[in-house]
Amino acid sequence: MSRKYPSTLLENAVNELASLPGVGRKTALRLALYMLRRDVEYTENFASALLDLRRDVQYCKVCHNICDDETCAICADTNRDHSLVCVVENIKEVMAIENTGQFRGVYHVLGGIISPIDGIGPGDLEIDSLIRRVASGEVKEVILALSTTMEGDTTNFFIYRKLAAYDVKVSVIARGVSIGDEIEYADEITLGRSILNRTSFNDSIKI
Repeated sequence: MSRKYPSTLLENAVNELASLPGVGRKTALRLALYMLRRDVEYTENFASALLDLRRDVQYCKVCHNICDDETCAICADTNRDHSLVCVVENIKEVMAIENTGQFRGVYHVLGGIISPIDGIGPGDLEIDSLIRRVASGEVKEVILALSTTMEGDTTNFFIYRKLAAYDVKVSVIARGVSIGDEIEYADEITLGRSILNRTSFNDSIKI
């Protein structure tokens, strides 16, 4: 029986690359062949960067953002408004909001959103640590900047109920981000305006 690939090593590389999200086998083959055309030092540096990321990356002890030290650069920045906390699903949303240049507060990364169909409940997210941050008394406003999906809205409401016992303003980003949209895919102007034009969460749930 004829082999699909001329080399088992090439086939193994294609299989691993094709396991990445959004990468099909044709793209995986193209990437593998590109690596073969480059010098060994390039490939070693590429592999080393991925290994360093996986082995050495840390998560901020305050907001759970990815960082190189115990505390991320945003949380360590004394020029940021630490009384204003923007709650996001993951680090991609932090990067998207930072790119707008419109927000000077700090963040709290949940690590996902409540999704029973995927087996993700409140206990799987960094919600308790958010409550502790608010309970400390430093936080004056929490902005819920989750995707405007059913799962995002469910998570928003759960957090809102958890924060009801505290003297903190809870707001939600304006619906400039269309219902059903993911925050990371919103353009910078729309996302920036949605942050600036945020509304009280309590008003958003009134009929």
